[in-house]
Amino acid sequence: MKKQYLEIGKIVGTHGLNGELRVELWCDSGEFFSCFKKLYFDSMGREEINVKSRPHKNIALMKIKGKDNIDDVIPLIGKVIYMNRKDCPLPDDVHFVQDIIGCQVRNIKDNTLYGKVTDVFHTGANDVYEIKDKNGKTVLIPKIDDIVKEINVDEEYILIEPMKGLFDED
Repeated sequence: MKKQYLEIGKIVGTHGLNGELRVELWCDSGEFFSCFKKLYFDSMGREEINVKSRPHKNIALMKIKGKDNIDDVIPLIGKVIYMNRKDCPLPDDVHFVQDIIGCQVRNIKDNTLYGKVTDVFHTGANDVYEIKDKNGKTVLIPKIDDIVKEINVDEEYILIEPMKGLFDED
């Protein structure tokens, strides 16, 4: 079951004296983060905050409505920030990392189960899926069209056509 509220960043410090916060991004970019006007301080969406933010180098600077000085925001340092997935519809071929993690990875031809996705790395050229099999062995799979053939996050599987040598072959 997909989580409704997803981690998008973490408050790591203040910026200036007027209540602006520095946010470590756990999303694609500061531009993406800055699209949100409502964010949350909990994974259930109970603690809503109205925000205005802007990209700044490799972080975002965020201002919370009603928090106008540094004393108001210092207690917030270390808090994780969540977004509501309903506020960010994605194209069909784009997925949240949290939805990829946990998917079974199987061979498209014979349905051989290779393991589950345990992490996703962003390399710049393409994402790389870390797969762990039932014995704990780790294999890295590049998310390229030649290998990854289908992703179904609703049914939690990824079908691949592995390159020769990607998995130990008997």
